[in-house]
Amino acid sequence: MTITLYDITVASYLQGLQGVAGVLDKGLTHCEATGADADALLDARLVADMQPLRFQVQSVAHHSRGAIEGVKSGTFLPPGPWAVTRYADLQDLVAETRSALSALSRDEVNALEGRDVAFQVGERRMPYTGENFLISFSIPNFYFHATTAYDILRARGVPLGKKDYIGTPRMKA
Repeated sequence: MTITLYDITVASYLQGLQGVAGVLDKGLTHCEATGADADALLDARLVADMQPLRFQVQSVAHHSRGAIEGVKSGTFLPPGPWAVTRYADLQDLVAETRSALSALSRDEVNALEGRDVAFQVGERRMPYTGENFLISFSIPNFYFHATTAYDILRARGVPLGKKDYIGTPRMKA
């Protein structure tokens, strides 16, 4: 069996997003059980110089769905401002991202291999092939931000474990 770009990217993104969705659900359940304000978690950080939970979850969406869209268009830009004002907005963003990625066909994603894409920050353009951009830039960023979101909630007392983060592994049928 050959491993395809779709398997490496979209299938992995979907598994990771399932984990992020579950982590966020457990965060909300924890807040409801303890009387804490879930919306207050949006600005929670591990340390002062790191981005807050809202940024981490938004970056998970940006480095999955946004990365695929960037390769399709030929340009990937840093994320712009997001309209996330409630904890539920994060949950909605993850659900929308999962839905959009689930709608992609294997052939559509595999056809991105070899395409030119540039990560553009201001006037600076960093050139990649589609597969190298996704594998060496977006996937590491996706997992970094997913892990950081998990860590922020775990540090706030949400009872999370590794299984929550991993989602459902793709086992042999």
